Amino acid sequence: MGRESRKPPREQIEEVKSASLEHSEYKMERMLVVVFDDESKADAASKALTDLDASGDISVYAEAVVRKRVDGSVSIEQSSNVFPVGTVSGTAIGALVGLLGDVPVVGAAGGAVAGGMIDMDRAGVNAEFLSEVSGKLTPGKYAIVSDLSEEVTAPVDSQMKALGGHVFREDWQNVENEQDAKEEAALQADIKQLDKEEKQESRAEKKAEIHAKAEALHDKLHNKLEQSKTRSEDRKKETEAKIKYLEAKMANARGNAKTAIESRVHDIRKKADTSLTVQSQVQAT
Repeated sequence: MGRESRKPPREQIEEVKSASLEHSEYKMERMLVVVFDDESKADAASKALTDLDASGDISVYAEAVVRKRVDGSVSIEQSSNVFPVGTVSGTAIGALVGLLGDVPVVGAAGGAVAGGMIDMDRAGVNAEFLSEVSGKLTPGKYAIVSDLSEEVTAPVDSQMKALGGHVFREDWQNVENEQDAKEEAALQADIKQLDKEEKQESRAEKKAEIHAKAEALHDKLHNKLEQSKTRSEDRKKETEAKIKYLEAKMANARGNAKTAIESRVHDIRKKADTSLTVQSQVQAT
């Protein structure tokens, strides 16, 4: 019996990637964290991601090298301006970097980059993912943090593991619009209930107390709506930057690389549209 011929790894990856692209529901946009013992390995991994983006194997939208300090904070040691999205507050990757620290994240020069508004909804990850990463990203260690799209995990995994990295990835979920809408709807329902109670109350002192509570909730709702508007604008800018970046790459791409980029654009647009639809449905209930 003759020995079965085996295709080169690159061909195997391309076949898997082609098959993946046939499934329209395949989740491609992800948040990636790879933990290393030293900075040189993290720097090499950063370059590897840049090379994979250039070859079309993946699309990187934002990337940074971070270090976990002794006090539990996370400092950004290096961030790339090659990619379309920054790593500051207001972006998904900025939120993720902040969440990796036990105290607010600081930049390499010591300035604060993100504050109390960073949360899991903005980062698009869950608590289990953060717990797993934190278990490896202990003080003195480094990590690359990236917002990217990939059809298969092999290109990234093979290079990261060759450098001794511990790879963590999470499918990015745009749930922030829905969460904002739920919080706003809850406040509006509370205000409506207080208004009803105020109309039914005959005692002046009690009536004034209810009115004061309603006014406080009105202020809270106003602030919430302003925050939601700002966050929505930030998300829209981030989405547009990613699509513009991909469309520029698509103009020069061919074959499977072009098909992959087209699918990535579709994936990003679909997530944005779905998020807005869910937000509208919540607001309508």
